[in-house]
Amino acid sequence: MQKVLNVFDEFIEQGSFGRHETFTPRYGWIKKGFDALKNDGYCFKVNDAIERLGVGKNMVISIKYWCMTFKIAKQGNNDKSFISPTKFGELLLGKDGWDPYLEDPASLWLLHWQLFIPTLSALNWIFAFNKASIGHFNNKQLVKLMIASAQKYSKFSTISETTFEKDASCLIRMYSDTYSDRNSEIDCPFSQLDLMFRTEGNSEYTFNNGFKQTLPSLIFAAACFSYLHNYSSRRQQSISLQRLTYDFNSPGIAFKISESVAGTYLDDVSNKLSGMTFRDDLNGPRLYLEKSPEVLYWETLNLYYKEQNA
Repeated sequence: MQKVLNVFDEFIEQGSFGRHETFTPRYGWIKKGFDALKNDGYCFKVNDAIERLGVGKNMVISIKYWCMTFKIAKQGNNDKSFISPTKFGELLLGKDGWDPYLEDPASLWLLHWQLFIPTLSALNWIFAFNKASIGHFNNKQLVKLMIASAQKYSKFSTISETTFEKDASCLIRMYSDTYSDRNSEIDCPFSQLDLMFRTEGNSEYTFNNGFKQTLPSLIFAAACFSYLHNYSSRRQQSISLQRLTYDFNSPGIAFKISESVAGTYLDDVSNKLSGMTFRDDLNGPRLYLEKSPEVLYWETLNLYYKEQNA
């Protein structure tokens, strides 16, 4: 287990904070950014970027940030100013993509999952989802939790408290049903995932750990394969349901679902997808792979969107 924790520490230390300019990702932004960078890899750096994207200067920076953070775009190896589409970006948002305009809530779940795999460009999202999963919290308590999580790593010791405050505010506005504050964030689609609620007194928030109506079993399974691909050794061909539900950055943590719901999802997928089995062992339910997790990840996504577009 210590080896696994060290691996996560390495990924965290390679991560970053607060480059969203306080803006949550809004409807149309991801597609707008993808189309722009596909047409011109320097679209975020050119003098007329504001005119091209039709938004303000800080929003241009934010669109670039979210495109990178959601893994639909990547920087060039030799030229960091050049941004190009990733394989995932092309398959999801390209001309003949799975869901170019993100009309299916499942695509939002898929984008949300990208936050939890390397490179971790939204570290405070990682800290919040992993550390604040139980109980209620207000904005100040979330900031305190984020700071405490970051202070375990010496390289983050100089990050200002303002950065954590902006991240906490952005995260809450991104996911919560904050109807009274909707005027400024009405165009953020991720609140429809029902990941976070306000408490009755409207002064605190809580993560929703219940069943997620808009999360398809195939998308959850794809996240499980992605988790194995990114965080396990190349030789690992099985993983317990408990780890998929409760381990650091696991699908269960990212999607806020219980072990029983996770098991129901995987049991359903085992009847649809070849190359994997899900069964009870002496030590509890376990997912077994007969192919590489990366191959299964793409096959699962192709199967889901093929079913939707049939």
